[in-house]
Amino acid sequence: MEQPALPAETEAELEAHLRGICFKTGPPRRLGVEIEWLVHDAREPWSPVEPTRLHAAATALRALPLNSLLTFEPGGQLELSSLPATSLTSCIDAMAADLALVRPAMLDRGLSLAGHGHNPWHPPHRVRTEPRYDAMEAYFDRWGGAGRQMMAATASVQVCVDAGYEEPGPLGHGRRWLLAHLLGAVLAAAFANSPFSEGCPTGYRTTRQVIWSQLDPARTLAPPQDPDPRSAWVRYALDAPVMCIRAEDGPWDAPEGLTFREWVRTGVPRPPTRADLDYHVTTLFPPVRPRGHLELRMIDAQAGDGGWIVPLAVTAALFDDQEAAERAYRIVKPLAETAGTRPAPRNPLWRRAARGALTDPELHAAAVACFAAAQEALPRLGGSPGVQAAVAEFTERYVARGRCPADDHLDALSGTDAAPGTPHHPHAAGTAPDGDLTPGKDSP
Repeated sequence: MEQPALPAETEAELEAHLRGICFKTGPPRRLGVEIEWLVHDAREPWSPVEPTRLHAAATALRALPLNSLLTFEPGGQLELSSLPATSLTSCIDAMAADLALVRPAMLDRGLSLAGHGHNPWHPPHRVRTEPRYDAMEAYFDRWGGAGRQMMAATASVQVCVDAGYEEPGPLGHGRRWLLAHLLGAVLAAAFANSPFSEGCPTGYRTTRQVIWSQLDPARTLAPPQDPDPRSAWVRYALDAPVMCIRAEDGPWDAPEGLTFREWVRTGVPRPPTRADLDYHVTTLFPPVRPRGHLELRMIDAQAGDGGWIVPLAVTAALFDDQEAAERAYRIVKPLAETAGTRPAPRNPLWRRAARGALTDPELHAAAVACFAAAQEALPRLGGSPGVQAAVAEFTERYVARGRCPADDHLDALSGTDAAPGTPHHPHAAGTAPDGDLTPGKDSP
């Protein structure tokens, strides 16, 4: 590939560049969603799909007139990323229209989309072999097998909200940054939907979240809390190890342990450019990533054609309605004591969310209050009656009862009666020791 013809820049210039792009402040007006799906055989979801079928499906989908950006992740997961929308309704309508094209096209090829935070059927298998993913796999292999699980066996609903105002207040970017890291644990618990790995319970409601906590801490933990989020992010990004250095030919290797700051200062193996820094930022995966807007990355993929709508609507209401944002902040602020000083997702609050989800009394109380605030805010945001009904149904079925979608799968395995319409997990048998991510894999 051709390298960008941009000159190397000084450390100060690159710091200024990062500060200028990480939090773009102003009134919250835009909303987006990125939805990942596991792709499986429509008749035998527990059977791995041949890479040739996945590549053929990708070619067919790219010919569709979609509004969203279509990508396939390393394990063949399908991702649709919406354009920034001016309202909750327009965001939902645009994504629903794209899915109405994608699903039939997949079924024509005997494939279906499944909403699970972690593949419950079979071990990870990477089907994309681009240099980026080769380098990523080699990099994460230094921390064990969790990197391959993350790359090829996980899926999520990522909600993108504006950074907020420059000034303090409920919609200020500093408040929203802190809110995202406390509310994030509540959202991870409420929408936990990945209790299985290779057919066995892992001991966690959201196995996906545990996998993220096992990866390189320098690029997957939250930056330290700081009164100035921009400064914290700039330090975090520059001090993170370089995952790969792009090259026209050959592998995208990087010297082990080389941080971007050291790369700038030494100029070895070649001086980095601003384009290199922009690419480096795409290899950082904290639970909340500032990309001008805030990208919330902690929600498991959800089952059903419209399962993604509820986390999108709830998150939008709690961030973009001023009254709901203030209430949510007051609700989750006490959770900081439980979280302690360790960054998410390795602190006690996020660990409790991953294991017990809403069986945890503190997280349950916070979720009940936050979902109530969101329900009251949705009419003010122009949420349709259908969206309001979907949030109310989810709240009654799960949140009010201290449950999450993962509990339905666990109930189906044990034979316990669950809520009407509970999907049956088709290939879960046996039990892994409590706390194990996969058979033989120690928990963090």
